[in-house]
Amino acid sequence: MSQFKNAMEVFKLLPKTNCKKCNDSTCLSFASKVFLGQKQLDQCPYIESDLLDRYRTQGEKESLVVQQQQAMLKQLREQIIACDLKHAAQRTGGSYENGKLTLRIFGKPLSVDQQGNLSSDIHINPWITSTVLGYILDCKGVPLTGKWVPLRELEGGREKNGLFVQRSETPFKQIADIYPELFEDLIAIFNGKEVDQRFESDLSLVLTPLPYLPILVCYWKAEEGMASDLHLFFDSSADMNANVDIVYGVATGIVVMFEKISQRHGI
Repeated sequence: MSQFKNAMEVFKLLPKTNCKKCNDSTCLSFASKVFLGQKQLDQCPYIESDLLDRYRTQGEKESLVVQQQQAMLKQLREQIIACDLKHAAQRTGGSYENGKLTLRIFGKPLSVDQQGNLSSDIHINPWITSTVLGYILDCKGVPLTGKWVPLRELEGGREKNGLFVQRSETPFKQIADIYPELFEDLIAIFNGKEVDQRFESDLSLVLTPLPYLPILVCYWKAEEGMASDLHLFFDSSADMNANVDIVYGVATGIVVMFEKISQRHGI
């Protein structure tokens, strides 16, 4: 079914010059074919990108995301080919053997070869691939400081903090509120480690998705007159061992994975 009500709705978006660059004789003819699904709106070279994005179908949007993801992975793999993995193993907290760099992802081994191919017993998806390759390329091997800071205090984190709260901390808190076994399962599934209470929280847990990129999860239970709260903290060295996009991606990826796990339990 067309996303447009009629051909005139499409026609209003066009330059109305009948330039024929879309291989149709007139803009009205092109508009009719777009409405009927015989042509795509982006075949008009004069449609601005913001309009194209607004009128893309969900399938087109998903396809575009996949294309962008594939392009990014291709670029990362090209950089890995030129990377000295043996040297990279030393600065990323990994090990090198038989031409492969092996890292511990949530405590589980994952290997990367010189072509940027990943192998592991854990499920590997594009998010894990891009995160691991980006980490290998960016990590400087700066020792952990033990000082926990919020994302906004990392370099480039202030600009992403609003979206980070919306996509990471808020949904994480919602799961914790209705899933009392959350922290126990995080320990079991993601090899987390319960630590002494930090920032006067009721529960504190450290996850280690990558050797030099631990995450501290702090949860404050609801009390009379006070709502529950949850915040994520990073070692202050995080922005020297990964760029802020990787830090942000790791945190949001963990939340997405746990959302899927909780959905299986009907939560």
